[in-house]
Amino acid sequence: MNALTVFDPQSPQARAIFHLAIVAGIIFAAIFVIVAGMIVYALMRCRWREGEGDPKQIAGNKTVELVWTTIPCLIVVALFILSWKTMGAADPPPAPEPDIVITGHQWWWEARYPKSGVVTANEIHIPAGKALSIRLESADVLHEFWVPEIGRKMTTVPGHPNNIWIESDHPMTYLGVCSEFCGTEHAWMHFLVVAETPEQFQAWEQAQLTPAKTPTGGSATLGRALFQQTSCMNCHAINGTAATAGVGPDLTHFASRRILGAGVAENNRANLRSWLKNPQEVKPGVKMPNYKFTETELTQLTDYIETLQ
Repeated sequence: MNALTVFDPQSPQARAIFHLAIVAGIIFAAIFVIVAGMIVYALMRCRWREGEGDPKQIAGNKTVELVWTTIPCLIVVALFILSWKTMGAADPPPAPEPDIVITGHQWWWEARYPKSGVVTANEIHIPAGKALSIRLESADVLHEFWVPEIGRKMTTVPGHPNNIWIESDHPMTYLGVCSEFCGTEHAWMHFLVVAETPEQFQAWEQAQLTPAKTPTGGSATLGRALFQQTSCMNCHAINGTAATAGVGPDLTHFASRRILGAGVAENNRANLRSWLKNPQEVKPGVKMPNYKFTETELTQLTDYIETLQ
């Protein structure tokens, strides 16, 4: 997985923004050097000396006035044209139907694939080499979806969907963040974008559509019963069970994901157990309460959730 960086664009959309920034930066640096150089030259060449009178005043030089008016105008026009082209490349009109609908929650991300029906959380899979139209929504407050290597940042606004395009040149895993302060756990509202070959993406999509496996016995079966008996079902959905709520992340294939709690920890057995024991200790302010499970119940729930591949 790449670190979060804007200096390694991996898509046509991100490259368009990156190249505009480089060109604009060169222009701005040249202006700074010229202006600063002229100021330094004037200070050195025209500084006051003992015994000298006031310098000769010159006014109404049309040539100078035309030059310092024309050059900035040309620079502004050039930047306008470059920005216009960049906007067309980085932000084309949305598709009639989005490929993915991504919803920001406090503090996690939900991804729905309308064409297939797949629902996942905090781990967004895409086929490499294909531009995807993304519709961004918010379930509560302002969030901001940003994967700098493959797309521009865009705010999710309650009641007002926004649209962006993302694309990855080749298979790679990218780190994404919420870049709009949205509350207590804003800093831990991460997600992964997993770009795969078209074949790998199709296989992932088919796997996500399969219902959760039902344990055939042992501790995992007791954990499944415990999940259904507690209020877990009031927030989470598991395809193939009676749990259909959408308040919290869909858990149907939770164990196949790489991160826990929107990036607060790696998704492994030890971290999952710590989360179930006291989510407020792992991620203070998270909406999931502490159910004060016993050690036996923690083992049963962990065993069951670990089967959700």
